[in-house]
Amino acid sequence: MTHQQALETIARHVGSRTIATAESISAGRIAAQLATVPGAVDFLRGGLVAYQERVKRGLLGVEAASIYSPLAAREMAVGAARLLSADVAVATTGIAGGEPVDGVPAGTVFVGIALDGNADARAYYFDGAPERVAEQAGEQALVDLARALTPN
Repeated sequence: MTHQQALETIARHVGSRTIATAESISAGRIAAQLATVPGAVDFLRGGLVAYQERVKRGLLGVEAASIYSPLAAREMAVGAARLLSADVAVATTGIAGGEPVDGVPAGTVFVGIALDGNADARAYYFDGAPERVAEQAGEQALVDLARALTPN
């Protein structure tokens, strides 16, 4: 699924739900793309760019040992949903470039989704320059969000 198809799927399946974002590695790309969807004013509550560890921990309530982990992505999504009173939240964290941090290599991205009282996260690896990794993180998060909203 392309990110454009993901946006179309989100528009079809969001219904009366509201969406929030908490972004680190994607740095606002998800919220910016969601804002282009017709009717976004009805479902997009807002988003946070939580780039620094202290923001993730203090504002979003991340308690994971590493802020570069699936658990941190889940906690970020749950925190965004709570802060913005949203039904659904999507979050990203990871390492775009440079040296590994907490044993996590550059190019690793974690996408968290909080939906209907449940939260889950997936790990991805993207090759390329940091900017491209950040773009791919945002695109993948939209795809994951679209899949979460699509009835089984």
